[in-house]
Amino acid sequence: MARNGGVMSQRLKEEIAKELGFYDVVQQEGWGGIKARDAGNMVKRAIEMAERGVGEGRK
Repeated sequence: MARNGGVMSQRLKEEIAKELGFYDVVQQEGWGGIKARDAGNMVKRAIEMAERGVGEGRK
């Protein structure tokens, strides 16, 4: 079952997928076509970005 609305924006997901090198799969097959490992790496990268953003806000 698909979730309505997510935590990450579509633009952010696409940016991370491009950075990690599997955006071509997303374009061809949709988000359901990516590997579980890629999805996990995408979440990990988003968390790293969020933590860095929070850390920068504390200066």
